[in-house]
Amino acid sequence: MRVFANPVGAGSLWFDNLATATGTPVAYDPQARAFITMPPFCANREVIGCNWIAPKQGAFCRACAMTALAPDTSIPNAVPHWAQTEAAKRWVLDNLGRWNWFRPEDPGARPVFHMLAEGHTPVPMGHVGGVVTISVAEADPVLSTTRREALEEPYRTMIGHMRHEIAHMLWWRLSLREDFLDAFRAMFGDEREDYPAALKRYYHNGPPPDWRSHFVSTYAAAHPHEDWAETASHLLHLTDIADSFVAAGLSSSDLPHLDWDPYMESDAENLIHIATHQVMAVNHINRAMGMPDLYPFVLSEKVRRKLVFMHDWLRRGAQGL
Repeated sequence: MRVFANPVGAGSLWFDNLATATGTPVAYDPQARAFITMPPFCANREVIGCNWIAPKQGAFCRACAMTALAPDTSIPNAVPHWAQTEAAKRWVLDNLGRWNWFRPEDPGARPVFHMLAEGHTPVPMGHVGGVVTISVAEADPVLSTTRREALEEPYRTMIGHMRHEIAHMLWWRLSLREDFLDAFRAMFGDEREDYPAALKRYYHNGPPPDWRSHFVSTYAAAHPHEDWAETASHLLHLTDIADSFVAAGLSSSDLPHLDWDPYMESDAENLIHIATHQVMAVNHINRAMGMPDLYPFVLSEKVRRKLVFMHDWLRRGAQGL
């Protein structure tokens, strides 16, 4: 993610800022990719702290307008969890917008979000026909940690959930293209395999012993749809890590030049090489503080080929190239 210029003075603004250091209210314009001081602001600004602009007074911003179903606010902590979930959604949508997904110039469908709070029953997250269902309760750090350990997942965050579930929607969009499905099946397998049966088998037996040679995560081994979504998530992780590294003013001998833009990089193998080297450095720094690795994954040669495939389609798919 970029670091943004302050429109009314010195200093920088971060993506989630609602005001400058001196207290001037600001909002993010996702079309201009810049902060501005002029309203109209999103109607959810006072409700959940949304910091994006709206098309007119009293309207929702581009991101909040995608939420068709908001959580039941009578459920404890639903509102703060919803706020954190929408913030993660805005982050991921802006990332994808760097490749023109879901911006005005994108002619395709936008995702529709159902943001659900959990009462006595857990909310299964998923995607069906353009509708993305998210459990806002996963914004709770205790619940997220509990489920991460129970499911033996080394990484589980709301941004990760957003990237994964939106990736399913992106597959749905791309599957409408005549040239996509054959290429997808050659790389990931046949998605027409019985999905419920595949998940049942995965949760009963676990991944195959050699999963690390073929998949980026254990869950990716469950079914071609999940392999796609997990691989897409990791491409987005790595691209955003590289972009944030550059935006923070950090330098590395791997960078092609100081103003290198990872989202403009056409060579996927070069992008992956640079990002993984940056990740190893940050992992090393985290270990100095006794913290978990930022990116606790090893990319096999087969996974790297899948990431290259993903990069090609996500960079050109929104504009139908």
